[in-house]
Amino acid sequence: MTLIQLKYAVTVAGENSLNDASKKLYISQPSLTASIHQLEDEIGLELFIRSKSGIKLTPEGAEFIGYARQVLEQYALIDAKYIQKKDAKKKFSVSMQHYTFAVNAFVQVVKRFGMDEYEFAVYETKTYDVIQNVKNYKSELGVIYLNDFNREVLEKLFKHDEIVFTPLLECKIYVYLAKSNPLAAKAEITMEDLQDYPCLAFDQGDHNSFYFAEEVLSTWNYRQLIHASDRATLLNLMKGLNGYTLCCGIICEELNGSDYCSVPLKSNEKMTIGYIARRDAIISSIGKEYIAELSKYKALS
Repeated sequence: MTLIQLKYAVTVAGENSLNDASKKLYISQPSLTASIHQLEDEIGLELFIRSKSGIKLTPEGAEFIGYARQVLEQYALIDAKYIQKKDAKKKFSVSMQHYTFAVNAFVQVVKRFGMDEYEFAVYETKTYDVIQNVKNYKSELGVIYLNDFNREVLEKLFKHDEIVFTPLLECKIYVYLAKSNPLAAKAEITMEDLQDYPCLAFDQGDHNSFYFAEEVLSTWNYRQLIHASDRATLLNLMKGLNGYTLCCGIICEELNGSDYCSVPLKSNEKMTIGYIARRDAIISSIGKEYIAELSKYKALS
């Protein structure tokens, strides 16, 4: 197995097409195909499923590509520093469920470290993708929540994927809504109060199990329910339709503005927000700074 083979495999995975990958690599498609076959034979795994519609990774292939990307990135750093004699940018990436405070923590870290020496990436995405991004080394850390309902299922998934969850915030449940909503002035809101208003939930795509829901009480029989794919749309629906979502209650006006508020929900439910990392990973210095920034929100929870 060579670095060239790893580069070829990672490129094919990124393009999802042997033809497009061969053009990007400036080699013939037969040569690329032969190299991928040789790699698969050597490691004893089928990395890609080939069909008339294209090419996609097998589950084993996705895990292998995650390791391959890490090897190539580390080699690029060594080459830049010791062979090319130039300073290469260090990388930091985090994936998260849709938490404004987690984005704000990322903003603070970027401001502190600057972008001259670092290349940053942040993915505010679906629950399953947060886990996969950490598993496959796309992100060093992931921000996610557990509660009594999803804990057993997600912890089994973490164990299978060699991922460790570390708790940071213990939160009661709040109703997040626009200040213009008639319920915004209440000191406490019940589920019965909410029945005439649309519940807003983040769409989880193909992995739409209740266990992957970002909102607690995902199995509640909501009279009105709207799924959205991004936070901006969710906020617009809060204003336009008096919608609401259930969350940890942490407000970041500097990012979302001052038109929204959180009101305690009358419930015994709680959620634990924490970060996930690969079991074998050594948290980088910037990763530790990000975790410390997240931990500052404990007093607000």
